[in-house]
Amino acid sequence: MQNVALINYGSGNLRSAEKALVKAADGRARILVTDDPATVAAADRLVLPGVGAFAACMAALQARPGLVGAMTEAVQGRGAPFLGVCVGMQLLATRGLEFGETAGLDWIQGEVRKLETNDASAKVPHMGWNTLAGVSDLPALADLKDGRAVYFTHSFAIWPRDEADVAAWVEHGGRFPAAVARGNVAGVQFHPEKSQDAGLSLLARFLEWRP
Repeated sequence: MQNVALINYGSGNLRSAEKALVKAADGRARILVTDDPATVAAADRLVLPGVGAFAACMAALQARPGLVGAMTEAVQGRGAPFLGVCVGMQLLATRGLEFGETAGLDWIQGEVRKLETNDASAKVPHMGWNTLAGVSDLPALADLKDGRAVYFTHSFAIWPRDEADVAAWVEHGGRFPAAVARGNVAGVQFHPEKSQDAGLSLLARFLEWRP
């Protein structure tokens, strides 16, 4: 049975992410909530949740000794599949521009910046259900066809340097990336754990993904 490391660095959506992963796994995987570098480095898959500000989340991740190095060893070294959720996705970027400039993991080159809308009715923070568009053929997103609704709550979004790294888009007073992917690394701006069947389908597909 595969081990899935759900990275524990104090993120507010950790427990809801754990429950969703356990349900999606349906006994096919062990969900290990952990900040232990040895466990993370050896995991078959990694999930990085996240809510809050980019700088605070990156600082909390770096405050766990050896954790970023273990993640890098597993994902960049061994090729373990990785999923980032919300701010966990944003941390994949080269830098974040929330409360100044903060370096990210730089696994997907680009930056995280505040949403700017061209429609007064499109409020920021972007909160609630919205439909996806331009969904790629990434196997982990196989059940998320164009028009599928998922749940968002955020004020910032990732903008990859290479648009080919965008795996899905969403429209909210302008178009912005809803999902990114490069190699064995993927991330979603929306919350699978709040997206009901669509979110559970995404997590189940991720647990089967063989990049």
